[in-house]
Amino acid sequence: MNQTIHNLLTEQLASWETARNNYAALSEVQVKELNVNGTLYKVQFNPARIVSSGAKVDAKSIKERKCFLCPANLPAVQKGIPFEGHYNILVNPFPIFPRHLTVPETAHVAQRIAPRFGDMLDLARQLTDYTIFYNGPKCGASAPDHAHFQAGNKGFMPIEQDWRRQVAGKVADYGQATLWWLNDAPRTTLVIESADRKTAIKLFDTVYHSLDIQPGEDEPMMNVLVMYEDNKWIVFVFPRAKHRPACYTAEGDANLLSSPASVDLGGVFITPVEKDFIKITAKDIAQILSEVCLSPADFQKVRKRIQEQL
Repeated sequence: MNQTIHNLLTEQLASWETARNNYAALSEVQVKELNVNGTLYKVQFNPARIVSSGAKVDAKSIKERKCFLCPANLPAVQKGIPFEGHYNILVNPFPIFPRHLTVPETAHVAQRIAPRFGDMLDLARQLTDYTIFYNGPKCGASAPDHAHFQAGNKGFMPIEQDWRRQVAGKVADYGQATLWWLNDAPRTTLVIESADRKTAIKLFDTVYHSLDIQPGEDEPMMNVLVMYEDNKWIVFVFPRAKHRPACYTAEGDANLLSSPASVDLGGVFITPVEKDFIKITAKDIAQILSEVCLSPADFQKVRKRIQEQL
């Protein structure tokens, strides 16, 4: 499957001008590194991502626009690879990663993780060169009305290499799986490590049902990363408390267009506006994370609930 994806990328960059230009522009992207309480974060200035970071995701705006993930609305030049009969693997034309994919359902169904977490594991098992990610409907998804995953080449997000040295403790063992929690505040991170698909799904389901669902919502707020390596799945779950930080809508100098999603929580903060890239500091990232992630007390409650359920 990795080779098939490579061939798709090669073909699309040859035939699709928008994608070709945006991937070429990645070589010009500016990056800086910041140390946030001992955790490395990269900041990327990527103007093409204004499409996602600035997306209007209120019900009225969604209703008034065509769904850009529905097959009927894709550009004629955009080609895909079918996956499991009801997904389409596409090249993302507004990349963060050198190899960036979007994997939407072929049907127009809402962005929900519970019924398709197993699909996410299967995708990671097939696309071993990639980390798969899920953004909840109010956790960075620019298409909360259409179920989809994304994927980016492994080795891009700091958490992929750093997580083991950040383990704070074990939440639980369950069969062939272990659930860890990380010492990476103000981010709140749970990690499932499992060699067995059913066990990974059971642990994820337990985490899911240990999180609060906010009024008017259908699922707990979260971002999820999954990768498959050394014959096991590594699943990062970032429980969320808030969609966007206060700085997103602040006036004047306090404004910073940050709408954190899985990649940001994985350690690469995306800034589509140059002034934000220049001014953002480790203190800003810590503040943003402290707003959108769970409080230490709430994170502790979640871990206790998980242990009580298992």
